[in-house]
Parts: sequence; structure tokens; C-alpha cells
Amino acid sequence: MKIAIIGIRGLPSTYSGFETFISELAPRLRDKGNEVTIYCRKSLYNNRPLEYLGMKMIYLPSIENKFFSTLTHSLLSIIHATFHKFDIVFVVNAANGIFGIIPRVFGKKSILNVDGMEWLRPKWNNLGKWFFKTSARLGTKFYNKIVTDAEEMHRLYAKDFGIDSTYIAYGANIEKSEDPTVLDLYGLKPDDYYLIASRLVPDNNADIILKGFLKSNSKKTLAIAGGANYKGNIVEKKFYEKLVSISNDKVKFLGHVSNPRHIIELHCNAFAYIHGHKYGGINPALLKALGCGNLVLANNTPFNSEVLENGKYGVLFEEKEEDIAQKIAIVENNSELVEKYRKSAKERIRTNFTWEKITEQYIELFENMLKK
Repeated sequence: MKIAIIGIRGLPSTYSGFETFISELAPRLRDKGNEVTIYCRKSLYNNRPLEYLGMKMIYLPSIENKFFSTLTHSLLSIIHATFHKFDIVFVVNAANGIFGIIPRVFGKKSILNVDGMEWLRPKWNNLGKWFFKTSARLGTKFYNKIVTDAEEMHRLYAKDFGIDSTYIAYGANIEKSEDPTVLDLYGLKPDDYYLIASRLVPDNNADIILKGFLKSNSKKTLAIAGGANYKGNIVEKKFYEKLVSISNDKVKFLGHVSNPRHIIELHCNAFAYIHGHKYGGINPALLKALGCGNLVLANNTPFNSEVLENGKYGVLFEEKEEDIAQKIAIVENNSELVEKYRKSAKERIRTNFTWEKITEQYIELFENMLKK
């Protein structure tokens, strides 16, 4: 099959979310004998090779702005792909739902992976929230298939938009530590720190986690890996400043960690990973933590609970600093519980969230669409 992939910044990329997803899925689609083309944002790449890891790269312009960069690039990319010889146009991000009318009108098979419910996130104003929900709703009308990445998201799309979406989760790799001396670069010691690895936005709840950690009086360190102030975003800048203002010498801000191997070492050598994400579906960072064999403490949302099977594979906490402090105290005083969760973490990935399994599900979806 000839598959066009649209909606990410491009490859290679160390950015999280959709880029992580496509960097794992696309090469595996290629390995199965498919011809894969990735649409990249031209302004983000000084070097623009026509091929990357055996996949074709197409670079198109965009208006670099917090709101319009993704939309303008996706619009141009979808128009371009619609009039070229692709069997499948695979688009990510519910914001691109509105553009599904283009391939639909011209008879091109198209699929939209919607990820989360972006219109609930506090970083957007009312106009932004209206646009995201409207675009998601239109996407369910225009695209041939909608993919949701969690059973709960599948239920919500059925309830809110009246559709039976296709559920395909994200995946993760099984990892192990190969060079723990990497921690020296960050002033950390193995098994002596909690890790947060996320974009520093309010709905990922790093502030509540930080307060809960400090309230627990833990002797360990809280290491926060994540960027802020993307393209001058005032909300993110203020949130980062808030985190700094309430921290003390037990908190280390690592900034955006771009080296993938460093990220793995930070995960594999942490005492525990703390996951505060509230919106979105199944989050790649949570799956990565399990794949690294982490003890996981996660915000008790339907999506996180689905991954951790209601606490079977990790500790769920309520979105309150007192509860976080209590859960930290519990794990620090129960070594058997810690080892139990660490041993079961990788098994959760092996049985439910391998990239090989996810790739086969996408190939089956694509092939069934073409048969129709």
C-alpha cells in the first residue's frame, strides 16, 4: 500500500505525542512492504533529505504560530496527498478533522486518529475549544474511519458524536538500562528520585504532584523532565514559573531532554515515575514508563486506569496533593509492593501494547478499507 502520513511536525523528531507514535509505527509499516510518505513542516528542518529510514519525506510550508502552524501545514499536506497516488491518507490530530472533506469529495480513502479531547484543555481560549470540538465532530462525518486510542475514548466518541470508532492503542518498547552514568549529567542517583516526564502544561498536573511530593517529606529527589514556553506560549511560561516558585532543593528541573537514550536511562533508573496527565487517551509516556519497568504512580483518570487495569499494574492517585503524599509514603515503606509493580510493568506491555501488535492492527484496518 502507498500510505501518506499527515499531522505531525515531521521525522526525525524528539518531540512527544504524535511524533513518538509515528516514529514507531511508520518504519514498521515500511518493514511490512508498504510505501510510506511523511509530510514534514518545512520551517523546522534545515536539512531536508528526500528519504529517511527508507520512507519518503515531503516538506511543505506552514504559518509558524501556536494555533495556525499545525492547521496550515495539514491543510496543504492533505490537498497535496489527495491529488497524488496514495492508497491511504492517514491523518493524526482531531484539529485536522475539518479538512477531511477534501479527500472525501475526491474519493480518497482517509483515516483520522483523534488522540485526546483537546477542547477540554485549559491552555485554549473559548474560541480554540469551540474549534477543536467542531473540527472533531466534522472529522467523524468526513473521514472514512476514526481511530481512538482508548476504550474510554471509544465510548466518549460514541456518546458525544454517535459513531463506532476503531479502537487501536499506542504501543511501547521493552527497555533496560545500559549506561546509568548518564544520570551524572543530571545530578541524579539510581533509585533515588521520582521522575516526571511531560510537557509542562497545567492539565498534566506537575504543580499538584510537586506539592504532594514536598508534603510527603520524602528524602528522595523529584526530577522534572519537560519543556515549557513553546513558541512563546504565555500559559506555559507562567505555569513553569509557578513550578519554580513552589519548589525547593529537592526538586530538579532537567529541561527538555532531547536524547532518546537519556530519556530511557532516566526512566529505568528512577525509583518511580509519576504521571499526572488528565486529558488525552492512552498516553505514550505512561506506556514508556511501563516498558522501562518503572513503578508507576498515575492520576486516577479513566484512561490511566485502563492502562494500569484499575491499579493492578501501578498505583493510582486522586488529583489532590494530600493523596499523592500518602501514596508516596506507602510505596517508600513497602519494598515488596514496589517490586511487584516493577515486575509486572513490562508484562503489561508485552501482552497488550507492543508496537508489533499495534502495527498489525493498522495494516488490517487499511487493507479492509481498500477492500471496500
